[in-house]
Amino acid sequence: MPHIQQLSPHVADLIAAGEVVERPASVVKELIENAIDAGASAVVVELQNGGMSLIRVTDNGCGIAPGELPTAFLRHATSKLRQPEDLAAIGTLGFRGEALAAISAVSRLDVFTRQKGAQLGASLHLEGGVPGPVEEAGCPEGTTFAVRELFYNTPARLKFMKTDSAEASAAAGVIAQIALSHPEVSIRYLRDGKEELHTPGDGKLLSAIYAARGRDFALRLTEVEGGGEGVSVRGFVTEPLAGRGNRAMQTFFCCGRMIKSALLTAALEEAYANRQMKGKYPGCVLHIDLPLHMVDVNVHPAKTVVKFVNERALFSAVHHTVKDALDAAANPSLFPSASQTVSQPAPAKPVTAVQQPRSDFYQTMDAKSFREKAAASQKKPAASVMPLTPELGSRVFFHDSGRPQRPPRQMPEVPSAPAYTVRTFTPPPPPATEAKAAGVAAEPVKHTVKHSVEPAAPAQVPEQTAFAAKPTPWRFAGEVLHTYIIAEDGDNVWLIDKHAAHERINFDRMKANAEPIMRQQLLAPLAVDLPQEQYAVLLENLPLLEEFGFEAEDFGTGCLMVRGIPSDLDTGLVRETLEELSEKLLTSGGADPAAARDVMLHTMACKASIKGGWTSDPSELKVLIEKVQSGEVQYCPHGRPVKIRLTKYEIEKMFKRA
Repeated sequence: MPHIQQLSPHVADLIAAGEVVERPASVVKELIENAIDAGASAVVVELQNGGMSLIRVTDNGCGIAPGELPTAFLRHATSKLRQPEDLAAIGTLGFRGEALAAISAVSRLDVFTRQKGAQLGASLHLEGGVPGPVEEAGCPEGTTFAVRELFYNTPARLKFMKTDSAEASAAAGVIAQIALSHPEVSIRYLRDGKEELHTPGDGKLLSAIYAARGRDFALRLTEVEGGGEGVSVRGFVTEPLAGRGNRAMQTFFCCGRMIKSALLTAALEEAYANRQMKGKYPGCVLHIDLPLHMVDVNVHPAKTVVKFVNERALFSAVHHTVKDALDAAANPSLFPSASQTVSQPAPAKPVTAVQQPRSDFYQTMDAKSFREKAAASQKKPAASVMPLTPELGSRVFFHDSGRPQRPPRQMPEVPSAPAYTVRTFTPPPPPATEAKAAGVAAEPVKHTVKHSVEPAAPAQVPEQTAFAAKPTPWRFAGEVLHTYIIAEDGDNVWLIDKHAAHERINFDRMKANAEPIMRQQLLAPLAVDLPQEQYAVLLENLPLLEEFGFEAEDFGTGCLMVRGIPSDLDTGLVRETLEELSEKLLTSGGADPAAARDVMLHTMACKASIKGGWTSDPSELKVLIEKVQSGEVQYCPHGRPVKIRLTKYEIEKMFKRA
C-alpha cells in the first residue's frame, strides 16, 4: 500500500492552477476582476497570439504596497476576507486568494504597481511561481500584470489549447461580460494591437450593451426594472420579435457577478410565453440584486454558479418584472407613465363634423343591384338617353313619351365577313366491342364545323406510346402535425420526419457536389452584429464562408457586412445561420478544417430544408418517401432516425385486437 505524504507546494500550485486557469480567458477574467475590486475606473486588456504569448492587464486602481507584492502571490492570500463571518456576505468578485498564485505557477509573470500618491512604484518577476526580488520601478498609478508564455511548464495542458483566434474569441466573450456587469468601468480590449472593444464607462448599462453587443441588439431592447421580496431586477430584454436562434445572448448578473442559472433562464423564458416564436429565444442583460446573505457564491471553483436561499422569490421577481415590462411595451395605454398625473385633466378634443363616406358606385351598390340597374337601362330606348349633339342641327323628333328625340345617326357601312366554308368530317368508327357494349350501331356520325378559312391538310402525327407509371411499393397516406409523413407499405405503417429526411438529402448533395455553391447577391448589404467571440471565429473562417456561398467582410467592432448568401438560404435566416455557425465553430470545428467544413454542411443543410410545422405539397412529400423507402436516406446528419415503423400487429395490439 502506498504511503500517505503531503504534496510539494509546486505540485499543489499546479493542481490549483488546473482548477482556476483553464485557458487564457480564465487569466483575463481573474485579472480584470482583481482590477475592479481594487477600485479601478479604467482597464486596458492586451492579447497577443490569443493570449498564449502575452496577456497584459492595466488598471488605475489603488495599487499594491511594495512590501506586500511577494505575499500577493501566495496561495490563499487575499485582502477581501478577514474572518469566517465574511464568507456569509461576499460582496467582491474575488475572495479566495488563489488567482495570482495559480496564474504565476504556469507562466512567466511581471507585475508593476504604484499606489496613489506614491513617488515610485515597484516591480516583481515570477517564473513558474517562484518570485524574484522586489525592485523599484517608474510606472503610473495602478497595477499592470504581464503574463507571458502561458502553460510553458505544463505541456500536457498546452496541447489542449485551440487556435489563437478561438482563444482570443473566448477572452473577448469574457471581457464583454465583465463590461456589462460594471458599466461604470471603462474597458478597452486590444487584440494583436487592434482595438476590438471599448466601453465608455459612463455608468449607463445601455451604453455598455451598445459597445459589447452591437447596435442591432441594443436597438431592439425593452427596459426592465422592478422586483419583490427583497429581490431587485433591472436591465434590458429583447423585444419578442427580436428572438435569437440560441441562448448565447442571455446574460445574468447577481450582485455584480456574471452567473449561469437554469432558474433565471426558465423565469425569463416563461415571461415570453405566447409571445416568442417557437424555436426562438429571448436575449437579455439582467442585473439581480439581493441581500448578500441570501446568496452563496462559494459553491463553484470558477464562481459562475451560485446558490440562492429563496429560489421561489427570485423566480417570481424575474418572471413578473420581465412580463410586466413586455406588457407595458405592447400596451402603453394601459401603463401610463409617471409623468402623467390624475389631477391634470386631459385636454378636450375639438369637435369636428363627421365626414360622410363617398356615395360612389363602389361603396353604395352591390353586384345584384348593379345587374338589375344595368338590365333596366338596357330596356329603355336608346334615343331617350342620347345626348344632344350640335352636328345634328335643329331637327328634333319626339318620342312616344313626349320628350324630344334626335334622329339616329347614319352609321357607316361595314363590309360583310367572308363566306364560311362548310366542311364535314367523319370520325373513325369505334371498335365493334365498344359499340356493341354501348348498344349503338357502329355507323359514322357526321359533324358540321364552320371555318372562316380553308384549313390545310393536317400533318401526319406519329403514333405515341403511353408509358404507365411504375407502381410504388408504398402508399402515401397523409401527413400529421405538419411534420410527419404517413406511408403504408403492406402490413407496415411508416412515420417519416420530413425535416430530417430533407436535411439528409441536402447534406449528401452538398457534400458530394464538387462545384461551388450558387450564390445570390443581396440588393442591399446586411449588417450582422455579433458577440465578440462569434464575430472573431467567423472572421477566421471567412474563406470557408465564401466556399459555401457567403460573401461577407469585416465591418469592424463586431459587425459583419454580408453582401451575398447561398441560393438555398432565405434572407430572413442569415443572422440565425451565422450565429449557429459561429457557435458550432467555437465548440467543435474551430481547429480542424475538415471538422469546420462538416459544421458548415450540417448548418447549411438544416437551414435549406423544409421545417416541421410547414405546410408541404403532397408531391414534395412523395419524393421524400421515395428517398427514404429506397434506403437512400436512413439518418439525418446529426444521427437522428428519419423513419419509424409500426407493424399491423403492433397497431392491433394497441387497440386490443391482437
